[in-house]
Amino acid sequence: MLRFIIRCSHSMALIIAGHDIKPALIVVDVQNGFASRGGSYDQMGMDVSCYGEAIPRIAKLIGLCRSAGMPIFYTQAVRESSGIDLLTNMHKILPKSREERIKKRPICVRGTWDAEIVDDIKPAPEDHIVIKRRDSAFQDTEIGVWLKSVGADSLIFCGIDTSICVETSLRDAFNNGYDVILISDATASGNRKHFESTIEVVKDYYGLVMSIEEFGKYVPQKAEQRNR
Repeated sequence: MLRFIIRCSHSMALIIAGHDIKPALIVVDVQNGFASRGGSYDQMGMDVSCYGEAIPRIAKLIGLCRSAGMPIFYTQAVRESSGIDLLTNMHKILPKSREERIKKRPICVRGTWDAEIVDDIKPAPEDHIVIKRRDSAFQDTEIGVWLKSVGADSLIFCGIDTSICVETSLRDAFNNGYDVILISDATASGNRKHFESTIEVVKDYYGLVMSIEEFGKYVPQKAEQRNR
């Protein structure tokens, strides 16, 4: 059985089974186009309720990490209004459902409300926003350099969609040498079977899966918060 202890000094350290790890939080694609009423997914008739229900839990996780001084990175998936970066320009073979979404409507076009991170978890000035154009936060972005800059060697993942951009980013993090933790109740998928599959895959092959409650027991808070 693994023992978890989180300690906070000048840089936060998570100790897992006797190993010091310096974590950063990755908040994946919690944007109006995917998660908000009136966003692109909602207007296309997709059920976004599961994403909306996850936002308060994601906000709670962000608060826990911020209270401990952990670096926080938000990913923001964007598309160009010209369509130059569309998958259909580069792939001849795509799943029908994905191809149809692309053709129906431009989702999260750069500079629009649709692309913005939802108001309930807006980044603070000290947080970092990683602009991405593919499923993975590591595909042609600055995140690798930025994580080295803050000294992170393990990544805690939350956000949407669990089985698509969260899992793809988590796998790439692992393959880039990071230890990974998925916070199970701070992520959501439009397909429950896919959600459960990701949870099992991460447990079996990549890293740890924890709830916010489990994680929160080990996160040190600032003195003023402890005294409330």
